[in-house]
Amino acid sequence: MNKRQFLGAAAVAGALPIAGHAAQPSGRGPALLTVTGDISHSNRGPLDPALDQMMHKHQVTFAKAWAFDYASLLALPPVTIRPTLEYDGKPHTLRGPLLTDVLARAGATVGDRTILVLRAVDGYNVELPVTQARARRFIVATHIDGNPMPLGGLGPLWAVYDADRVAEMAALPLPQRFAACPWALYHVEVKA
Repeated sequence: MNKRQFLGAAAVAGALPIAGHAAQPSGRGPALLTVTGDISHSNRGPLDPALDQMMHKHQVTFAKAWAFDYASLLALPPVTIRPTLEYDGKPHTLRGPLLTDVLARAGATVGDRTILVLRAVDGYNVELPVTQARARRFIVATHIDGNPMPLGGLGPLWAVYDADRVAEMAALPLPQRFAACPWALYHVEVKA
């Protein structure tokens, strides 16, 4: 191992216990999606402004949360959709659990008036009525065209639905169909 590889590996190894302490449940992979708000399950404590920097800067607050790592999202039943994407005008195969299944795993209390705030790493957020999430069958996509969705692309998680199969959305121009679909999703707040 050369000096550069050694120093890089040491820096990553040294940062993991500090960066991962508040945001990931013990013995699991890094938290990719945190669900907060009106939930009954919890596998992590309250927001730590020092260690949960991105959430703190996005003004997220919570006393308890359910944090999903990649494996726990993959353990939920997958759904496959094939929407035409606005970015290249081509159909792509997206796979991941239903957003409502993710909420159920976190013990979310959802009724017809429940609003979901979906937040992306770049600060983009959407208020989505849970009735719309159900009707449009939103998924938390983990894969695109058979491959895991990369950070720096549309992933690693994307809240998305098959706009081609929703008549009122399919009638819109392609760039207007996905405004309620934040890619690089990392947080869902449940407001009952």
